[in-house]
Amino acid sequence: MNIRENVRAILHYQPYDRMPLVHFGYWNELLDKWVSEGHITAEERQDCYDGSPNDTLIAKKLGFDFNWTAQVSCISGLLPPFPYEVIERPDENTVICQNGSGLLELTKTGLDSIPVTIGTRLTGREAWEELYLPRLQPGGKRYDMETLREMARHQDEDGSRPLGMHVGSLYGAIRDMLGVEALSYLYADDEDLYAEIIDTMAGIAYDNLKAMLEAGIRPDFAHYWEDICFKNGPLVSPSVFAEYVAPHYKKMTDLLNTYGTDIVSLDCDGCIDKLIPIWLDSGVNTMFPIEVGTWNASLVPWREKYGRQIRAVGGMDKRIFAMDYAAVDAEIERLRPIVEMGGYIPCPDHRMPPETKWENVQYYCERFEKTFNR
Repeated sequence: MNIRENVRAILHYQPYDRMPLVHFGYWNELLDKWVSEGHITAEERQDCYDGSPNDTLIAKKLGFDFNWTAQVSCISGLLPPFPYEVIERPDENTVICQNGSGLLELTKTGLDSIPVTIGTRLTGREAWEELYLPRLQPGGKRYDMETLREMARHQDEDGSRPLGMHVGSLYGAIRDMLGVEALSYLYADDEDLYAEIIDTMAGIAYDNLKAMLEAGIRPDFAHYWEDICFKNGPLVSPSVFAEYVAPHYKKMTDLLNTYGTDIVSLDCDGCIDKLIPIWLDSGVNTMFPIEVGTWNASLVPWREKYGRQIRAVGGMDKRIFAMDYAAVDAEIERLRPIVEMGGYIPCPDHRMPPETKWENVQYYCERFEKTFNR
């Protein structure tokens, strides 16, 4: 069996002959550090993004087979995005700017962290209809059918990795346009607009998905991005999410099933437990990246609750890459019984951070291979 066939088998609880080594990319600062340490060249660091030739090259140097988030896709966000614009400089180290999603953000020079959201251009229906809706029309320049057909003609036939299809974001992208606070208030202040924005984003996602499938692309798995939870739970009421968003997932997963794709994964950071049953009922059956973090996320309690309905990719504590070989050994042993449950592929539970040590990652890949693929 090749890697692609093994991934299919594992996520269908079928016999397989090799557990693939999967990763989730790197922080840019880590790549810069690895250049300075001589592990990769400046040329290899350039244009290193999910699925790029250099991403694949670096993964092979470390010992990984493929990046889970290397997927075919169409444009699903604002088209065109808002131009980056500096709004104000309160002091020499602080910048207030407008980003591509229309958020107003406060950043500090020399500090690499998530910016502070202080406002949004999406201030109500007038702004929605004038500034956003024209940027959120389906079709058009979001995809080119001939390009999609060409992708379909060359669908990784060598089996070196499964074919993933990114199918958009039904709520996380809206959070990126409004910010958590404004999006939370919008449901109470203007429920009709709240629903219209969700329906609009979902309409684009469905249209993109339909185009890719009709072009002949047959993915091994489909994949959503959301990031709508934090360490204590969802950033949206589960009941509201079930009412307004879940039907759109179901419509899309039904379409995927019609074309033969029944593995649907979803990337959401944080404590996702309260949203899992909604996703499962909607046909989303594979959780990613399962951050170990401070809440010790794991497939184990989910499997006990939902049985083989649920699958998972992720759940490997990336923090051990900054420690030592003993920490790597311990993490491999922690993963062993989870792997034995089936329906699970270990993967670092987020992108590898700047403190990651090259030799620890290589050692992890070597130990993983010896432990799970003897």
